Amino acid sequence: IRLRCQKGIPPSLRGRAWQYLSGGKVKLEQNAGRFDELDLSPGDPKWVDVIERDLHRQFPFHEMFVSRGGHGQQDLFRVLKAYTLYRPEEGYCQAQAPVAAVLLMHMPAEQAFWCLVQICEKYLPGYYSEKLEAIQLDGEILFSLLQRFAPVAYKHLSKQKLDPILYMTEWFMCAFSRTLPWSSVLRVWDMFFCEGSAWVPRVALCSWGGAFQPGT
Repeated sequence: IRLRCQKGIPPSLRGRAWQYLSGGKVKLEQNAGRFDELDLSPGDPKWVDVIERDLHRQFPFHEMFVSRGGHGQQDLFRVLKAYTLYRPEEGYCQAQAPVAAVLLMHMPAEQAFWCLVQICEKYLPGYYSEKLEAIQLDGEILFSLLQRFAPVAYKHLSKQKLDPILYMTEWFMCAFSRTLPWSSVLRVWDMFFCEGSAWVPRVALCSWGGAFQPGT
């Protein structure tokens, strides 16, 4: 399975594979009917308003999300609103929207919801909390890794006083969904679901290391 993910999951199987790899399929089966209950609930007006304002910003040129009120935006709203009800202490974070949108490109809303739950709870725990403690900690870890494995990039960023949190929030919290070419996003996500969150800093290291190679 790992070798297949390294080569790239075939597009026709990617949605199903992500569900099994993430544990979203098991989560759905253990919580049969739960998404429907959350979907039918009105939701907290505070989060509903913020989510509605973010819908049109997610992949605005993709056929699923191009139309205001279209099925893509409707499903995205359903998934994000359901999550605020599922984890009211966490609520909604804007970085969850592009992640949920990528999931919806590959699977129906209910399956996408449980995969999102797995990403938030299993793969990137604490990333979407109000104070972003986990992402700040991982930022310091990334900077240390840069110093060791990509010293040229580390020296340049230190000289420019660019704190990791300034650039890595978009990368890490959105799982590179709005940063890399689309074909690369899908390959990164294949390995992300296969091997876990360790793949996120690896991609960041490769990006910075490659950017500062001589002649690039």
